[in-house]
Amino acid sequence: MPAPDLQLSSVELETADGPARAYLATPSTPATGAVVIIPEAFGLNDHIESVARRFARDGFVAVGLDMFHRSGIGVIPYDDGSRILEFSAGLDDPAFLMDFDAASAHLATLGFPASQQSIVGFCVGGRFAFLAALRRQLGAAISYYGGGIVQQGFFKALPPLLDEVASLKTPWLGLFGDLDKSIPIDDVELLRTSLGDAKVRSEIVRYAEANHGFNCDARPSFNEEASNAAFDRSTTWLHEHLG
Repeated sequence: MPAPDLQLSSVELETADGPARAYLATPSTPATGAVVIIPEAFGLNDHIESVARRFARDGFVAVGLDMFHRSGIGVIPYDDGSRILEFSAGLDDPAFLMDFDAASAHLATLGFPASQQSIVGFCVGGRFAFLAALRRQLGAAISYYGGGIVQQGFFKALPPLLDEVASLKTPWLGLFGDLDKSIPIDDVELLRTSLGDAKVRSEIVRYAEANHGFNCDARPSFNEEASNAAFDRSTTWLHEHLG
């Protein structure tokens, strides 16, 4: 998709497990802050790159991060979920944090200290965004339909994180769809209650008519109304904490 109002580039981030591809979208005007975009279980694909451009157009330097680089596959299509385990080979919490730290270090070279950095994740990326909010002190974090936070999710190498909620270091916003069978409403509300023990600000927003993947216009579950509302809430959160 042409984006003459943005500077777009591909960057290789060096990690101990080899290079991780990143997609960098930079606004033409001075940026408010920076955001690392963490993909769904299908990789750094066209949709995630479009999300990076969307945030860049709202005034943020945005970096889409390929944390699935260890598999050597690249991306997988949305209709080929049978390859997700193969695609995620070698990916666990320490591996993700290694990749995130590489992206964070790159943003620091662009003039964004941790306090001006944020993370936004989708699906399993939403869980990783919550993990980063627990383990790193950033300006802000956002999770879209992040599964595996309250209960063990699809990825057995990724344990639930509910017991760590009190140690939250980064202000966190969670966005969930009530029709998402993979993340029961009871789990969302348990998480909301547990976040009362955290020392930093948090917020959970539920969308009554939204399903898992509601932000992705390449999936049948796309819900334009919920997507737009969630994006507006996301950018408000980022401007509040990074501005």
